[in-house]
Amino acid sequence: MSDETAEGDEENGTSTTWPVELTGVTETVVTTLGPNGRWNAAALGVFAGDSDSSGDCSDNTDSRVTATTWGRTRTRGNFHREGEGYVQFVDDPVVFVDAALSILERDDPILESAAAWVRVAVEPIERGTENGTEWEKWELQPLAATVERTTVPTINRGFGAVVEATVAASRLDVPGYDEETLRDRLAYYDSVVERAGGPREREALERARAHSDADW
Repeated sequence: MSDETAEGDEENGTSTTWPVELTGVTETVVTTLGPNGRWNAAALGVFAGDSDSSGDCSDNTDSRVTATTWGRTRTRGNFHREGEGYVQFVDDPVVFVDAALSILERDDPILESAAAWVRVAVEPIERGTENGTEWEKWELQPLAATVERTTVPTINRGFGAVVEATVAASRLDVPGYDEETLRDRLAYYDSVVERAGGPREREALERARAHSDADW
């Protein structure tokens, strides 16, 4: 990645705004620089602010884009140490599962599968504990952004099932969550992927099983 791209340059297709309109919670992969000099990739849900895509909001809404880290993760530690990271929009379920459920480190911050990425400054704004797990909420401010490729959108139920399976799998053996309920959900997501997913979704689910600490 060139310095020119990292800094952001409108003439070369980069900007300092989000490259897509954010609504609800967008599932992304974030890379953060670790103390070993390598970039750690992890899943990160990005919560849209209450403003519209132009940045307008009423006096009573919060327009901040935020994300929450759960537990003493590498992402949380790297956020505190570096104060920034790269939020990336990916549509490859295998990449998402590897980032969500395994330790994935790279020499370069930008994933080959990223359709777009945003370099963000992060600031902790709230913290607490839920079911014995520490969480921390962060505000994300875009510093530079690039759209790497555009595609015709398609809807695949298998991909959604893979995302939900990573959430359920990550909660197995975590106090506060019912294991039987989680396993029922995983069985259902498995059936959805089998019926509606493609080869990448099936491979992603197999990787999710391999990465999980518990059998399912």
